[in-house]
Amino acid sequence: MRKIPVLESERLRIRPFLKIDLEPVHQLKVDVGWVNPHISKTQQFILQEHWLNWTILNTEQLAKLDQPPYGDRAVVLKENGKLIGSVGLVPCLDVYGQLPYFGRQQNCLATPEVGLLWIIDPAQQNKGYATEAAQSLIDFAFGSMRLHRLIATTEDDNLASQAVMGKLGMAIERNPFPDPPWLQVVGILENNQL
Repeated sequence: MRKIPVLESERLRIRPFLKIDLEPVHQLKVDVGWVNPHISKTQQFILQEHWLNWTILNTEQLAKLDQPPYGDRAVVLKENGKLIGSVGLVPCLDVYGQLPYFGRQQNCLATPEVGLLWIIDPAQQNKGYATEAAQSLIDFAFGSMRLHRLIATTEDDNLASQAVMGKLGMAIERNPFPDPPWLQVVGILENNQL
């Protein structure tokens, strides 16, 4: 079975999400603005509960099927077990050929890549946790999984995320074309371990 073990860094533990994470996950998503402001707090909480249940089942089922371990993982502080964020590997399908790194073709076809994501509680930002958590997952993905490449995407105005990309050693590419609007800044990291 393919399964990411609990990863540990100097200050963090990166582990699968658990049902007990519902309250902190909900609060994290509220704090970063990843909730629908047009629905009630009760409905938002129910949606987070559905997401958490899906995330837990996704981790278990992909491992049983010997599939890549896509999905979010909890980022917790080693010192007290407090959940402060999420990091994960996700399937990404888009027109990456538009980026100079991949050839800069305006009318290219979509290609799959493995994406790296991170989100840290705003109260815990600017302490290096995003970089530390993402680096732990990169080390596992490039070492144990032997992945060829990872990408990360963000918006033009998310300078903090772009700074994390830089600290991770990612080449930062800007889409020279206006579309798609969600594919404007992409960090690319190649596995140089071979």
